[in-house]
Amino acid sequence: MDIQYLLFLQAFRNSINDALTPFMEGVSAFAVDYLILFAVFYYWNVDKRKGLYTLVSYYFCMLITPLVKLTACVYRPWIRDSRIIPAGDSIRTATGYSFPSGHTTTAAPLAGGMTVNLWDNIRTRPLSFVFAFFILLTMFSRNYLGVHTPQDVCVGFLVSLFSLFIAAKLFAYLDAHPERENWFLLGGFVFCSLGIVYITSKSYPMDYTAEGKLLVDPQKMMNDGYGDIGKAIGFIIARFVEKQWIQFQPLKKGWKSVLICLVALIPMILLKEYFRPVLTHAFGSHWGKLLFSIVYTFYYIALVPLGLKCLQKKLG
Repeated sequence: MDIQYLLFLQAFRNSINDALTPFMEGVSAFAVDYLILFAVFYYWNVDKRKGLYTLVSYYFCMLITPLVKLTACVYRPWIRDSRIIPAGDSIRTATGYSFPSGHTTTAAPLAGGMTVNLWDNIRTRPLSFVFAFFILLTMFSRNYLGVHTPQDVCVGFLVSLFSLFIAAKLFAYLDAHPERENWFLLGGFVFCSLGIVYITSKSYPMDYTAEGKLLVDPQKMMNDGYGDIGKAIGFIIARFVEKQWIQFQPLKKGWKSVLICLVALIPMILLKEYFRPVLTHAFGSHWGKLLFSIVYTFYYIALVPLGLKCLQKKLG
């Protein structure tokens, strides 16, 4: 049934000469490369707690997704059925195993968190619908491009809902018991470390083609796992530093603060474009991605907030 659905979408794609493919590729790329910028901006300039809620939901997904992916080890649709031909350049950007969809577990917690954050204010409520629609659009784009089955995206969505729910419960608990946050951070760090050990040491399928070529290289499948778990580790370290020694508050100073925060977002894009390849070249794809994720997350969770706090003191 799932393959038949992908074949139906593939036939439609072909009937319109891939007219929608660039748009769907753009949706997928935006979900993993730029959607996080909205949550980070919200954290810096609008509401620190609500911004953190969105980001923590995202880190939960970044921790859960690779553990599920690298346990289930489900092959991509075109490996399972040679009739599936992914659209455009999507086969190159579809890394790791198939189940659940990593694009969904990136888009849904980030856009879902923003949907929740913007719902209470009547002026921003229309944006909630935009973010909610983007989740559905991202899920559909992965099916449309032929890189994920409906099961992949639906389970990814459920994982995201679970992460949003757990984050909400955790924040409510820490509101009543703020002194216990460090214990949660420590527990998270230990769990992340065990996650790295698990995905490194577990066994993986070693299936070969008729020509004797390895069908799927487990080492390549593990790359995203290291990077995703690294984001959770980076958050834990950065959150501890920010909470203990920085304790910034969002700027909220009109258009001037908006401009400052927008400028501070630019290095996030440049880091991914230029610094990540340096680290992966120096330390290898596994540890390079993990180290980059830690640095990248530390930048927006702790380093920029330190700069914002210094700027607030200067401006009085």
